Amino acid sequence: MLKIQEIREIIKLVDSSSIDEFVYEVDDTKVKLKKNSGTTVIAEAPAQVVKAVPAPAAPVVEAPKAPAAPVEEKAAAPAPKVEVVNDASLHKIVSPMVGTFYQSPNPESPAFVQVGDKVGEESIVCIVEAMKLFNEIEAEVKGEIVEVLVKDGELVEYGQPLFLVKEN
Repeated sequence: MLKIQEIREIIKLVDSSSIDEFVYEVDDTKVKLKKNSGTTVIAEAPAQVVKAVPAPAAPVVEAPKAPAAPVEEKAAAPAPKVEVVNDASLHKIVSPMVGTFYQSPNPESPAFVQVGDKVGEESIVCIVEAMKLFNEIEAEVKGEIVEVLVKDGELVEYGQPLFLVKEN
């Protein structure tokens, strides 16, 4: 079962991101958050539903205004990449969680990988920060980085493709 502080951290992450809906399920615990409705619904068991209003209403009202331009950019950006993603020989390295994408361990260091770099199954390709934890993401395949699909510091969603790899 999630602690109240963990739920608060998830609410903050969702509120500061461009996603409108977030669902987290483990065993009988289910947390479902929706933005733009003005309320957050949290269900801990199939029979229990708790409604809570996140912090002041101002952030909920401001959130749709702030990401309006980035949402349009994101909607426009994947269009050219769709053709590359459909290539059967390319493997997608996806984000295992919602968080912030970082290409390097710190701002002064070079990126873990760049286009053209060779990677192995255990090669670290990036870090995804979630709830103040820095999670190293491994390539899980052997090959060459063909494309980096997200920018440093960008919020990523669960299952979102981060890199395209041409497998060897």
